[in-house]
Amino acid sequence: MTLSAGDSANPIKQLRKEMGFWDVLFFNIATVLGPRWVAAAAHNGTSSISLWVLAALFFFAPTALVINELSSRFPNEGGLYVWSKEAFGDFHGFVAGWTYWIYTVFYFPGLLLASTAMSGYLSGANGAILAQNKTFLLTGSFILLTVAVVLNIIGLNIGKWLQNAGGVSTYIPLLMLAAIAAILYFKSGSVTHFTWANMMPHWSFDTVNFWSQIAFAFTGLELVSAMSDEIRNPRRTLPRAVFSAGVLIAAIYIIGTFAVLSLIPAEQVSTTSGVFQAITTGSTALRIGFVGVLAALFVSVGNAGGVGSTVAGIARVPFVVGIDRYLPAAFGKIHSRWKTPYVSILVQACVSGLVLLFSQFNETTRGAYQFLVDAAIILYFIPFMYMYAAAIKLADRKDRRENPQAVLIPGGKLGVWIASSLGFLVVLGGIVLSLIPPGDSSDKLGFELKLVGGTVASVVLGLVLYFRGARDKSRTA
Repeated sequence: MTLSAGDSANPIKQLRKEMGFWDVLFFNIATVLGPRWVAAAAHNGTSSISLWVLAALFFFAPTALVINELSSRFPNEGGLYVWSKEAFGDFHGFVAGWTYWIYTVFYFPGLLLASTAMSGYLSGANGAILAQNKTFLLTGSFILLTVAVVLNIIGLNIGKWLQNAGGVSTYIPLLMLAAIAAILYFKSGSVTHFTWANMMPHWSFDTVNFWSQIAFAFTGLELVSAMSDEIRNPRRTLPRAVFSAGVLIAAIYIIGTFAVLSLIPAEQVSTTSGVFQAITTGSTALRIGFVGVLAALFVSVGNAGGVGSTVAGIARVPFVVGIDRYLPAAFGKIHSRWKTPYVSILVQACVSGLVLLFSQFNETTRGAYQFLVDAAIILYFIPFMYMYAAAIKLADRKDRRENPQAVLIPGGKLGVWIASSLGFLVVLGGIVLSLIPPGDSSDKLGFELKLVGGTVASVVLGLVLYFRGARDKSRTA
C-alpha cells in the first residue's frame, strides 16, 4: 500500500514547517532569477527586450496562475509530481516526477559553471580570464555544490538562510547594474541604439536556440510547492509569494537587459558573465571600480542561494517517489537528526558532479555550457506539459468549486484552458527549439547526438526504475 500524507508512519510527517512568506518569496527569487539569463538575452541582442515582455505575458503570468491554483488545491509535499499523479495516475506521475528531478543533473552543472564564472570577477580585471579557465570553473563548481548540499542536509532552519541571502544578493547586483547604466546613459548615451524595429523578435537559425532560454529563465516558481509540508499555512503563503516574486523578477529581467546593452555591444557580451562585464565596464568608466568587486561578491552569495534552493526543492520529488516505492526505498529516508531527505540530496549531487565532468569532454567552455542548458530545458519542460494538462483535467473536480482556500484561475474552466494552453504551447515550442544547435557550435552533429542521446537515455533509465518498482510493489501486495 502507498503511504499518504496522513499516515503516522509516513516520513513526510516528520518534516518541520520552517518557511514563512518572506522565506518563500526569497526562495522564489533565488530559484528563478538568474543574472546569466540577462547576459544571454543581451548577447542575443535588442530583440530580447520584446521576447522578455512576450514571455512574461504569455508564459510567466499563465504559469503563475496554474501553479497557484494547483498548489492551493493540493498543498502536498512533492508538488508537480503529486499534481500529475492526481490527474493521470501513478505512471504519468512518475514520468513527470522523474524528468523533473533528472533535469537537475544537467541544470546544476550549467548553473554551477555560470555561477563560478561570475564569481571570478571578485578578482577584478582578471575576471574575464578566469571565466574561461576550465580548472577554475570546475574547482569552483564543486566547492559551490558541496556548500549547498551540506547546508540543505543540515536542515531548512539553516539552509533557508542561504536561500534568503541568495534571493536578496541576486537582486542587488542587477539594481546596481541598472543604476550604473542610467548614470552613464545621461552622461554619455548608450553604446546600443534602441528602436522599436530592432527590439522586435526576428527569426535566425543562429539565435533561435536562445528563444527557449527566455521561457526557461521564467521557470522555477513551482519548485517551492514541492516543499508544501514544510511551509507555514501553504494555501495562503504560496500564492502571495508567487505573485510578488513574479512581478519583481519580470521587471528586473527587462531592466537588466536594457542596462547591459547600453554599456556593451551585444556581440561582445559573455553568455554566462555578461552582467559583470557590464558592471566592470560601467564602474571603471565612473572610476568606482570597487563596485564591480562588490557586485561579484553579492552574486556569488546569490548563486549559492540559487543552487541551495534548487537542491532543497528538487530533492523532495524523488523523496516522495521513494515513499511511493517507484524509486528505491532509500530515497524516502529522513535523516534521524536533521529530518531532511538526505539520500535524495546526496544522489542528486553525485550524479550532477559526474555530468559536470562529462560535459567538458571535447567541448569549449561555451559549447559545454550550451549542451547542459539545452538538455536541462528539454527534460524540464516535459513535466511542465504534464502540469498544464493536469490543471485542465482537474478543473472538473468538485473541490475546485467547494474549496474556500483555493486560489483559482479567473474565468472558470475557459480561463483554465486558456492559461494552460498558452503554457503548454510555449514549453512544447521550447523543446523543439532547444534541439536546434546554436549558430556558434563548433560541432553541430556531435552537439546534436550528445543532446538527443543524453536526454533519451535519462528518460529510459527512469522507465526502467519505474517498472522495477511497480513489479516489486506488485509482489509485495
